[in-house]
Amino acid sequence: MDRTVVLITGCSSGIGLHLALRLASDPSRSFKVYATLRDLRAQDPLWEAARSRGCPPGSLETLQLDVRDADSVAAARARVTEGRVDVLVCNAGRGLLGPLEAHTAGAVGSVLDVNVAGTVRTLQAFLPDMKRRRSGRVLVTGSMGGLMGLPFNAVYCASKFAIEGLCESLAVLLPPFGVHVSLIECGPVRTAFLEKLEGVAGGVLDGADAETRHLFSRYQRHLERIFREAAQDPEEVTEVFLAALRAPRPALRYFSTESFLPLAHLRLADPSGCSYVAAMHRAVFADEPAEEPTDAAPGGPELRAPPAAAAPQ
Repeated sequence: MDRTVVLITGCSSGIGLHLALRLASDPSRSFKVYATLRDLRAQDPLWEAARSRGCPPGSLETLQLDVRDADSVAAARARVTEGRVDVLVCNAGRGLLGPLEAHTAGAVGSVLDVNVAGTVRTLQAFLPDMKRRRSGRVLVTGSMGGLMGLPFNAVYCASKFAIEGLCESLAVLLPPFGVHVSLIECGPVRTAFLEKLEGVAGGVLDGADAETRHLFSRYQRHLERIFREAAQDPEEVTEVFLAALRAPRPALRYFSTESFLPLAHLRLADPSGCSYVAAMHRAVFADEPAEEPTDAAPGGPELRAPPAAAAPQ
């Protein structure tokens, strides 16, 4: 029986690494996993974990793939010995934290290049063959930051909102080709994501005024508390990917946690946005309340945010 060929971007750590291990070590032995990394010098932790998990020989290979470089993506595709990819997992991503006015143009461009253009490059490389074969699955690592705006994450949220539109558009188009796109919407996950953030978390804030710097300091404390108290283990999140991969009729969106769904519903319940803005501000800056909207929809949802508010993946 042919194994399901899975290619995953962003496997040096975090969700990508754990998903590659989970599939390669699956008791069914039904997956051949290509774990790709921007820099193959970072692959040692993956192989060490694969040995400790007892991944069968031939179940896992690593490839160099930099989503910022179309030639690198094409070269990785050419090295897939089976000549096809059944499941593409677009997981490579980058964060950017801090006041918008403090970001350099280079940092902003880097996040958009990896998160948006990089995902587009990867899809452009692998979708045509899936469409020709009339078979394929695409799983994309989404974020609560693609479903709602989070303070001090403006550029990251912009990139993830773009991914939502990209995937939703493709999800409408591709079913006649036998190709299905699913977003795995993640809240905070215990990975190295925070350590790899672009921007100013602990850096220079000279471009921001004193009040904004104060609010950013408060947000950092909020973020640390959320990751300490509410973050999920990557293994828990990988099971959501596996459920989407195996679903006979894949949905567009799967959620690794329901903790942020009340806020997502709040955005839809009050299209003006007033209720959501007040609720999110209150969740993050509780003792500095936002001005209450006077024209919010009467009888609307209670302005209360869940524990995982304002903590992106």
